[in-house]
Parts: sequence; C-alpha cells; structure tokens
Amino acid sequence: MRDIEGRIFAAGMPVAALMEKVAGLVAGFIQDIYPHERQGRQGKIYSSYSPSPHVGILVGPGHNGGDALVVARELHFHGYNVWIYAPFSKFKELTSQHLQYVQSLGIVCYQDIEQLPDCDFLVDGLFGFGLEKAITDPIAAAINHFNDWDKPIISIDVPSGLHTDTGEVLGTAIRATYTLCLGLWKLGLLQDQALEYVGKAELIDFDIPLADVQAVLGESHKIKRITPVTALSTLPLPRPPVTHKYKEGHLLLICGSRRYAGGAILTALGARGSGVGMLSVAVPESLKPLLVSHLPEALIIGCPETETGAIAQLQLPEKTDLNSFSAIACGPGLTTDATPIVQEVIQSDRLLVLDADGLNILAQLDTIPTLQQRQAATVLTPHTGEFQRLFPHLPDAKRDRINAVREAALQSGAVVLLKGARTALAAPAAGIANPHGIVWINPESTPALARGGSGDVLTGLLGGLLAQAATKELPIEDIVATAAWWHAQAGILAAQERTELGVDAFTLTNYLMSVLSVFA
Repeated sequence: MRDIEGRIFAAGMPVAALMEKVAGLVAGFIQDIYPHERQGRQGKIYSSYSPSPHVGILVGPGHNGGDALVVARELHFHGYNVWIYAPFSKFKELTSQHLQYVQSLGIVCYQDIEQLPDCDFLVDGLFGFGLEKAITDPIAAAINHFNDWDKPIISIDVPSGLHTDTGEVLGTAIRATYTLCLGLWKLGLLQDQALEYVGKAELIDFDIPLADVQAVLGESHKIKRITPVTALSTLPLPRPPVTHKYKEGHLLLICGSRRYAGGAILTALGARGSGVGMLSVAVPESLKPLLVSHLPEALIIGCPETETGAIAQLQLPEKTDLNSFSAIACGPGLTTDATPIVQEVIQSDRLLVLDADGLNILAQLDTIPTLQQRQAATVLTPHTGEFQRLFPHLPDAKRDRINAVREAALQSGAVVLLKGARTALAAPAAGIANPHGIVWINPESTPALARGGSGDVLTGLLGGLLAQAATKELPIEDIVATAAWWHAQAGILAAQERTELGVDAFTLTNYLMSVLSVFA
C-alpha cells in the first residue's frame, strides 16, 4: 500500500485530496451504521439511535490520524456531537492542519484521558499500517482504557496496535467492533490471532488504479478471498438433463475404526451432502452394519480388521480397484494402525484427500519426499497442530498462516487447506505466470465449528465435490475453496438458528443443503 500510494502521489494526486476522499467514505460508512434522526445518507429518517450521537475520535500523529480528523469534521457537520483525543505532541504537517481546523470549529480536543466525556462510540485513528514497535505507556494504558470502556469502536484501516502483515499484537491493541480497511486488504486482518481485535471487517474501496496495483504486486503472491460468487460458480449445478450416477462422480471414503466409528459416519454424511453420484465407504467389517443404518444409499465395504479394530486390508468388490473411483478421501478415524492402507492409496494415481490419521501417517512417512512421488493431485486438510507435524521446518502456521501454507504447497506439490477461524488454502506453483502459487482465504466462519467431527464433515464434503469435478476442467484449488466456504456457511447458518453451542457435527451435516437454498 505504501508503494501504491507513492505511485498515486507521484502521478499528481494531492495527498490532501486522497485523504479527503478516503475519510469521506469512512464518514459515510459510519453514518450508515450509526445514524441519527436528523439525517441519513439515503434521505431516510432514523430513530434507532439517539438524536445526536456523541462520538470520540482517537487521533494519532500520522496520516491515519489525519483521516480520523476529517471524519471528525464531517460527522460534526452532520450533527454529531464530536470530541477529540489527541495525546501526541507532534503530528505530520497535514494532520496538524486538520487538527487546527477542527478546533476552530469548536470541537473540543483532549490530551488527558481522565478528562474525556462519555460517548456512544469511538473512531480509532491512532495508528495505521506500518506500525512495527510495541506500543508503550501512556498510549498503551489509553488503549486498554478504551477497550475497558465497552463502547463500539470503529478502526480506520487496522486496529491500532496490530501488525499490518502478521496480525501480531504489538504490546496492546484496540479491540474494534468494525475495521474499515482502506484500499486493499491487509494480511494481518486475515490471521487467526488478529480476529478478536478486528471485529467485522469492511473494505473501503477508494478507486486505486488497477495499473498501480499490478505494477507493485505483479502476478506473483496472489491472494484471493472466497466469496459466494466464486464458490457457487464451481458447484456442479445444474446437472445435465441426461446423466447417471457414475457421471456425477464416484467417491471412495476410507475411514473409521472400532475405536472411532463416528468419524466414518460423519465423513460419509458430509460426502452425501455434496451430492456425489456414487459413494463407497470402506470401513472395518465390524462397522458395516452401523454405516448401512446411517447411509442406506451408499455402498459400504467391510474390510478385514486388525486386533485393534483398524482396517487391515482394503477388500474392494469384485472387478473393482482404486482406479474405479473418481477420487479418494482417507483418514478420519483410521488410527495409525492403518498405515499400510494409507501407503497404498498414496501410491495410487487417483486424486486423493488426506485428513486426520491420514495426515499423521503421512508425517511419519516424511511428507515432502512421499508426496513428490505421487503422479496425481493431493489435497491435505490439516489443523495447525497437524500442519506442524507435516511441515516441522516451515514457519509457525499460528503466527503467519498465509506464508506457511503457501510454502507448504510449493514444497509438497499438494493443495494444502489449513483449517482455522480464517481457513487458508494454497495451490502449488503454476508455471512462470504464477511462480509463487495462489492462496485463498475464507473470510467468514463461526466458532460453532470448534466441535469434534466438524473436520470429518469437511473431508467428506470436499471428497464428494472433487469426485464430481474430476471430469471437468476446473482448478482443484477452486473446488477446495468452494468446500471450505460451503462448510463454513453451513456452520454459520446452523449457529444462527441453534446458537453456537447447538451445532454438533451431526447437526452440521443437516445444514449443508440449506446453504444452497439461501444463496440460490
């Protein structure tokens, strides 16, 4: 963003003009979410808020503070009661000019936090992008005070105190209700560790010329946000009027053990929710009656089992081998006693999804050399703990999930889906045009999915979608992105109807089809 803004200014755009434009958009957004009776941007009369809301504006020394001062001025002109907290002694020249002007309008400016009056909400313009050093007192104490105030806070660009790229808290940080990100999404806002500070993130688009974006970013290091439009565009809908079950994909699930029978059931129910044409489920022989009772339409394959109740050998139906399937998903509930089974499917030439114990076994086999020998595509779906076992030499995925997942895909050749509050997935390099691969971010999720078995549902759903798309010329990472989005939206929808505590994994499977009804 710094380089892009530099190009814009070098081309002749005055800094002051850009600040006016950006801050005007921010002020307009604030008027929409916290309107009052006297005005509404669309000409409406609102009565849901106090006739003249009281607003506290937190002003820092840089241009983020300048943005906040323009917001203060605009809200003042629209009838809001505004006060300013500006605890710094030095400001950038443009910010200082705006501060002088708003004071001339009679807007009261405070430096002592103890003198601040009450307000209905706060606007945070203390620090923008580029903060590198930890915030110390007295500013740190002030930020903690505002957080304890329990007032809604709207942060401009990034919550003050968050590292722009990593989302790390630099000493302390504003806990925003809304974060209005300016121009381009900042990577820090997409990191799991930042989410409790970001609140609801909105992008303020101020018409950055595409040529400037491309000149700075080029075609490398692409990052995409998964949206309903992109997700729905890859679904195998509508189906052709003349088709049959095998044309709509044949998925083989290899999952479950005597100890973890539920993993097999949940994975299979997730696959059923994908609409896959034919579903075969290989489980230990002792689990076959249980699976048949839950999925009467699926072909349940009972396999010889070890003394511990794991699958000892794949025993597929007559005239059937692994090449008979469009895709294979393997891992949930297997236990590591099923290592020979995982080795067998890794050696196959079928599109393969590995999860849970499939990943644990892969880590024992040495991830990267093992996957580099595969001829077909592989999708890995680890949480952060599994990721570190798979890729112990890579950066900590908890601190920088975007670079971690990108590097994992580049080194392994697999599509890697790193589960979390902001699921990130990466595809390996795609030639000269995209040497660093692509990273997808799922921008929405719900803590309702933090339940045992939710990941099993995702594995089945993903396997079913990949099986259906096997004959279509769609990038595998696009299908994986769709599965991540669909799974998250099912959780969001279920949580809205049943609360976050009411969404167990079995319930989640019942909401998969509801997502398509909502977004149809």
